[in-house]
Order: sequence, then C-alpha cells, then structure tokens
Amino acid sequence: MGKPLEFATLLGMNPLFSGLDSDAIAAIARLCQVRKLPAGRTLFVKGEPGDALYGVRRGQIRIETGTATGERMTIEVFGPGDLLGEMAVLDGRPRSADAVAQEDCELFVLPRAEFMALLERNGRLAIRVIELLCARLRSTNERTEEMMFQPLPVRLARRLEALAADFGSDLQITQDELAGLVGVTRESVNRQLQEWRASGIVQLGRGRIQVDVGRLAAVCRKA
Repeated sequence: MGKPLEFATLLGMNPLFSGLDSDAIAAIARLCQVRKLPAGRTLFVKGEPGDALYGVRRGQIRIETGTATGERMTIEVFGPGDLLGEMAVLDGRPRSADAVAQEDCELFVLPRAEFMALLERNGRLAIRVIELLCARLRSTNERTEEMMFQPLPVRLARRLEALAADFGSDLQITQDELAGLVGVTRESVNRQLQEWRASGIVQLGRGRIQVDVGRLAAVCRKA
C-alpha cells in the first residue's frame, strides 16, 4: 500500500476528517509528509512555531510540560490514528507544550500553510476542526471538574479506562506520568495502585500497568 493511500485510510478513521468524501481525504493525504521519530526524541517544544499538524501512524507521543519546581508533567498521550498540534497550527501561535516520542514513532505531517489553504477551500473540513476543538475543550472541562469534585479512585479509574480504550489493557506508562495526567502526586497514585493490585484490579510492572477494564468501569460507576 502506498503512503498516500495509507494516510487516506488513517485520516478517514479520524473524527476530524471522517465526514469528508474520499476525494477530499485523498487530496489531504497527498499533502502529508512522513517523519520517523525514535523513542525519547522531541517532536517539538513549548514556544516553537506551530508550523504543522501531526498524525500518529505508529507509536505513542507524550505531551508534557514543566512545573514551577522543575518536574515534568504529562498532559496527554496520543497513539495511532490520533492528531496533535491543532491549536498551534490553526492560530499560528507558539506551541503550548512539549511533545516527546514515548516509543519509536512514525508520523504523517501536514504543513500549516497547505492545511490553512485547504480549510479556506473546504467549509466542511473547517466545521470538523471546530467540532474537534470543542471536544478537546469539553474534555479539559470534564477533567477540571473531576479534579475539583471526584475522589482520586474515580479520577484514576476513568483515566486508566480511557487509556485502555486507546492503547489496550497493557499500558506502557509510568506512575509519574499517570500522576501528571490525573493531577496528583506520584505517592497518591502509587498508594491507590497498590490497593488495586491487592484486589486484582491492576498488575504493576516497570513502566507498565495492566488493567482489568471491567473492574475499573465498576469503580467509575461508583461516582
């Protein structure tokens, strides 16, 4: 399968592009470039110009930022089929966080100039972009509400459940990264995971967490 056809398949599965006809998706795919990124390598850093939209073809990209104390906080994790960098590529302002390869990655890259020209020509795609940004904003609001009102077990269970839906039940994630996603300390996450390990909800390994999705869902329903 040629690269443009592979890109078209991935784009067609993404909510941002799924409502477009096959000709429009093929036109976008032809604009994409391929980039490989080894594990641990930085894709972009906070403050850099937003000059491209990225899609994950293979691997995982971690979005992170620094805290006032110099620690690193994971904001989000993206996997195959996900898009990242929409905010900066749309408004042209600097990146709001760092993006680092969690593992060896292959990305497709859509340069900003070509993407903006495409939005000007295609009103349906522009509406899809607005819908995607609204979904991201709703997700941020929901996470803020959880941090304010939901107890840690529920917040942690929901986050693990969402990660499992994207990446499977055997998650490659550290407790530090998970703490950043939930907005608590590593020690708090560790205590809860140890409690769940004792009851069989999770299995813990070095940099990995294997979850029982059904039992996590039960924890979420207690909210």
